[in-house]
Amino acid sequence: MRRLFPVTDETAAPAPGGGPGEEGAGREWDLAELAAAYAYPEPGAGGPLPWLRANMVSTLDGAAQHDGRSQPISSATDMRIFGTLRALADVVVVGAETVRQEGYRPARARAEFAATREAAGQAPAPAIAVVSASLDLDFSLPLFTSPLVPTLVLTGAAAAPDRVATAEKAGARVVTAGDGIGVDPARAVQALAGLGHTRLLTEGGPRLLGQLVAAGVLDELCLTVSPMLSAGDAQRIAGGPAVTVPRRFSLLSMLEEDGFLFTRYGRS
Repeated sequence: MRRLFPVTDETAAPAPGGGPGEEGAGREWDLAELAAAYAYPEPGAGGPLPWLRANMVSTLDGAAQHDGRSQPISSATDMRIFGTLRALADVVVVGAETVRQEGYRPARARAEFAATREAAGQAPAPAIAVVSASLDLDFSLPLFTSPLVPTLVLTGAAAAPDRVATAEKAGARVVTAGDGIGVDPARAVQALAGLGHTRLLTEGGPRLLGQLVAAGVLDELCLTVSPMLSAGDAQRIAGGPAVTVPRRFSLLSMLEEDGFLFTRYGRS
């Protein structure tokens, strides 16, 4: 792993043999280093504010999936960063379709992050928050019946009462974040913050990410650029209607390993 941006004294210094410096090159970064590289912003004087980051992977030609799943275009290091981002978050927000396609399971406690999470006042593992208008979910899955932290279901006020009851019977906590059938992204962020979840992470899918982008509530994008080409008609990382004016983000950091680029972009 090596850091390409921001440039520091270490990255700029000549490497042995006269080549450019590469901070951390030639070795695997430990989890503490990854956690520092992806730390959430420090709370301001008025206390913590919600910060929503997305974590996605894309091929060189823009595909967010292969055969409907992101795993084939990922890597071992990408998965270590995936786990680190989860370990830093209070809650992981995910769309219902991604839960169905990716076989989501409850987030697990990581011994390596136990002390850090306890010091930060966090639960042993992040909660999973599933965004679903229809509540057409299999509530017999471990995600709902046996999570370490109760799974949340974000839905609208007009959700079918019988589906709400089924979710709650399975052990999920149903959170209303919209006046109609669907979920309002801004209300979802505020509802989660009201539950004490201010370090927010979304892992998509593309439809949900598109809604968050359109609503202007996304603060940060952690994008892994996979050195692969897939062609075909796979989804991009964000779907849905286009925004009127493209949202501008600034590059915060970039790491590289084995041709994979691990980038962070923040709202400008």
